[in-house]
Amino acid sequence: MQQSARRRPLPFSTQTLLLQLSVVLLVVLFSTAVHAWLTYDRVGSEAENQALTLARTVASDASVRADVLAISRQPGTPPPSQLAAGPLMEAAEAARTRTGALFVVITDETGLRLAHPDPERLGEKVSTDPSEALAGREVTTRNTGTLGPSAGAKVPVYAPDSSAVVGEVSVGYSMETVGQSLARDIGPVAVTAAGALLAGVLGSFLLRRRLQRLTLGLEPEEISTLVHDQVAVLQGVDDGVIGVSADGRISVFNSAAQRLLGLPDLAGSRWEDAPVPEQLKALTRPGAPGASHDGPEAVELVAGGRVLVVNARKALHRREDLGWVVMLRDRTELQQLTRQLDAVGTMSTALRAQRHEFANQLHTIAGFMSIGQHQQAREYLARLAATGPLKFPVDQAELLQDPYLQAFVGAKGVEADERGVALRIGPETLVRGQVAETQDVTTVLGNLIDNAVNAAVSGSSTDRWVELEVLDEPHDDGGTLHIVVADSGDGLAEGTDPEAIFAEGFSTASGPRSRNGSGGQGFGLALARQLARRRGGDVKLLDAGTPGGPGAVFMATLPRTTAGTAGRNVTGTTGKDTHA
Repeated sequence: MQQSARRRPLPFSTQTLLLQLSVVLLVVLFSTAVHAWLTYDRVGSEAENQALTLARTVASDASVRADVLAISRQPGTPPPSQLAAGPLMEAAEAARTRTGALFVVITDETGLRLAHPDPERLGEKVSTDPSEALAGREVTTRNTGTLGPSAGAKVPVYAPDSSAVVGEVSVGYSMETVGQSLARDIGPVAVTAAGALLAGVLGSFLLRRRLQRLTLGLEPEEISTLVHDQVAVLQGVDDGVIGVSADGRISVFNSAAQRLLGLPDLAGSRWEDAPVPEQLKALTRPGAPGASHDGPEAVELVAGGRVLVVNARKALHRREDLGWVVMLRDRTELQQLTRQLDAVGTMSTALRAQRHEFANQLHTIAGFMSIGQHQQAREYLARLAATGPLKFPVDQAELLQDPYLQAFVGAKGVEADERGVALRIGPETLVRGQVAETQDVTTVLGNLIDNAVNAAVSGSSTDRWVELEVLDEPHDDGGTLHIVVADSGDGLAEGTDPEAIFAEGFSTASGPRSRNGSGGQGFGLALARQLARRRGGDVKLLDAGTPGGPGAVFMATLPRTTAGTAGRNVTGTTGKDTHA
């Protein structure tokens, strides 16, 4: 309850606005105060100078000097009534009235007033210290006397034809008059200060709006949390994430994207100039396949030796365009497993056919035995032992001694036979070891045979065939498997770049295909070459073929994929010949 009743802190933008307003107000008040003080001091100084000028004028008057000397020579001081009617009083009041001064006071050498605006003060000692002026020095003062605060000056009065000081003249201007002058001067300053304050307030509001727009309305704590979450998520996921800002620069390039593409961190560089595959850049262009505002549409491509599934999505926040987010997912292992599963499925289909054939053979033997034809049964068994139990539609299948290759190629022969293509083994085939890397061999060999069957089916020759030759080269660290596949198709079109056929999206059967990834078309050769090269081998085009046949010839080299006959085979036995 106490927590719910606790007041929520002001938003950061509001705090910033209030701080800016406070700073602007303090600056304006301080500037106004300083200007007022400088103006006050200037006006006061002008009043002092004016008082000094007037005091000099009165003190230098010959009649004033003579009258002051005459009174100073008299024993004692004349009574106030006499002073009030005297010439000094008349001269002082005339000067005060003419200049608007607060007072014009004349004293003798002892500081007694000989002239004063208030007649009752005549004959009295002045309220301020006259010693400086009586010592022969002119001074300016700001003090408070019997007539109130004033800015004035004191000037000595010298005897005629002598440098002896016989008195002093004190002139003052009221500080209230100075304040009135200050009020007149400070008016424009106040207007300027008010305008500056208004401009500061307006600027603070505009800055607040810009700050809210730049931070998307988020508070600093929320931004800090988002940054920590972004780092944790982007660097922790296995999917590659590339963020492209609305101005076309890469804002995010996480470690998974660097690993999948084999590139360094490209954050901060221009997207169009980045060394990424062109298919990625095409996704962020208007109308590109795989680019979406509502939902991602996957696009496959081969990059950095991997098969990647890529999609791009437009990033929006409150109708504000934030750019693009490109997602990269590694599909290499999945595609390899899919190829291996296809091989297993193909072989299982072939094995079912074999089981049916074995059942027929057993029924035949059982029939001979039931009717007592033991000699015919022995002859039938001898023929089976001589020819072998396998009846795949593959010419010269007996040249393949490895059981895995027998089963896999036999299964491919069944598929090819269903499409009207004869799969045969070339006479140079010789495999002395056993296949150890079944997954890699399945991927490369299966892709080459499938492409050759497709080419034969689409070719113009009526005699449709695919010929396979397999050789192994033994090594201490694992044998190298050499695979050559030829077909009866029409070969590559004239002018086709031999390297272009290994790019994703290209099919040797019918030229360029759609790159939308449907069905995985156009990725067989690209994936096979990438896989072979990762093992230190390669897939090459040996012959482009001719129209009407024979077609193209491909060769694959797969190092460290076979083991000696004493090694472990795919059925799990060691040191045994697993075929009849």
